[in-house]
Amino acid sequence: MTKFVVVMGGVISGVGKGITTASLGKIIKEYGYKTTLIKVDPYINYDAGTLRPTEHGEVWVTDDGGEIDQDLGNYERFMNQDMPKKNNMTTGQVYKSVIDRERQGGYLGATVQFIPHIPQEIVRRIKLAAEGYDVAIIEIGGTVGDSENIPFLFAAKMLEQELGQESVAYVLVTYLPIPANVQEMKTKPTQQAIKMLREEGIFPDFIVCRAEKEVDDVRKKKIAASSFVRTEHIFSAPDVASIYLVPEHLEQEKFGQKLLARLHLAPRQQPDWTVWNDLVNKMVKPKSTISVAIVGKYVSLGDYTIADSYLSIDQALKHAGAALDVGVAVTWLDAQRFEQDPSRLQELEEYDGVLVPGGFGASGIEGKIAAINYVRTHNIPYLGICYGLQLACVEYARSVCGLRAAHTTEVDQNTPHPIIDVLFAQKQVLAEHRYGGSMRLGAYPAILMKNSTVESLYQQTGRLTEDESKVAQYAREHSLTFSADDEVILERHRHRYEVNPAYVDQLQEKGLIFSGYYQRPDGTRLMEFIELPGHPYFVATQAHPEFKSRLGNPSPLFFGFVRACKERAE
Repeated sequence: MTKFVVVMGGVISGVGKGITTASLGKIIKEYGYKTTLIKVDPYINYDAGTLRPTEHGEVWVTDDGGEIDQDLGNYERFMNQDMPKKNNMTTGQVYKSVIDRERQGGYLGATVQFIPHIPQEIVRRIKLAAEGYDVAIIEIGGTVGDSENIPFLFAAKMLEQELGQESVAYVLVTYLPIPANVQEMKTKPTQQAIKMLREEGIFPDFIVCRAEKEVDDVRKKKIAASSFVRTEHIFSAPDVASIYLVPEHLEQEKFGQKLLARLHLAPRQQPDWTVWNDLVNKMVKPKSTISVAIVGKYVSLGDYTIADSYLSIDQALKHAGAALDVGVAVTWLDAQRFEQDPSRLQELEEYDGVLVPGGFGASGIEGKIAAINYVRTHNIPYLGICYGLQLACVEYARSVCGLRAAHTTEVDQNTPHPIIDVLFAQKQVLAEHRYGGSMRLGAYPAILMKNSTVESLYQQTGRLTEDESKVAQYAREHSLTFSADDEVILERHRHRYEVNPAYVDQLQEKGLIFSGYYQRPDGTRLMEFIELPGHPYFVATQAHPEFKSRLGNPSPLFFGFVRACKERAE
């Protein structure tokens, strides 16, 4: 029978529930248990697909096309396993399922009510995601005391009542502030959070205390006295140099063993953290450091830089850096700065490499194109992701092919040279304003050009071999056939616009190499990769390879990019 761990947050949002959940999953997996992680998002949006990146952070994409909260990305990175979209649920999904079932007569005329039907649907979804696993860890988004959390907390108690206390454990992740005027760590907000949790019938088994510094025994005992949680079940979680240090830090206080004991489980194996700790050490204390500029759009909100808009890209760079024993110092540049003052393009010389990530819309687009032109003509390593590929094609068409008015129809529907255009099927979607869940989403196969830079990178990092079984399964599920000589990989996608097939030959004749493509069932080839021969590193992809990057298993394109940046730095 599956055991369940419910992780909740107290005092403030953004306290670190996602990292704690990912760390606990990693720890329990290291003890030999098949573990999965589930994220609950209390917002009414059906999924994260239409949420603003500067407000909510990046949208994580699963293999099966789910648009999910970014915490699922941390889950996959820590666990080194792919998770399906059923591992995320929102209030919108829950209510829609209940209402759809009612409309179809699924409740046989019964009066449908908040209790019990909404919590029952939540429990059903949790069990579905946990099926086949020994342990399922559920993170409930938001903060204890939020009204939108109530149905999920009720569902947790319902699950406990059904399975018994020995099968459900509760973890509260809380924040202990240190006010500047008193310089003393305060436990009162945590005490209040525990009190509010009790009002929902939940008594935490473990408390993880997030703070700037280590939480001392005095504070632990104070929390224990007011919460009826044993002192040895209260853990200190101070700020650390890397999120990947959190599992080790929790294990110093034997969190894994204590959690297993609470669930009446014995360790199946002794964890071996040697490889993990070696990679983390290289990330925290690298032999050298390179500088990378990310020229993007979603980089600021008011007076603050919003790195969460491109969280997976930041992590993919760090994974590649750890593999190459080099630190990666990232600078976030708003593309509009180059539109306002083109002379600032010279600032790009200060960096060892430049990356243009995904995005939507016209804001900052000419600044991105100008940056791409500069790095292409000044031999600065370049990596383009999604929009970064599309704009690289537009820049090449304008500068090399002589198509001065070339553009993407996403920005200029009247361009005489639509280098990037929306597919016919997507035109109907846009006309009907069906924006949610309607892009080209999830994993798609790409056939790689033999002896290309891209193919070489997938070979060197072992991804070609790693993807063989997944490609075979994808082919069976989608009735596709690949020849024995095809080198095929899988990457995740999230976009509507594509390189216009009508311009591929013209771009290739002028030297741009399309080193991979996806062939649709109707025979249309969609370009997946580009590269430039003779350049230190000029590679871009229509996909989002950052979603498949892991510590110890970096994305091939990021690996090649960081290696080229390292060579430029040296």
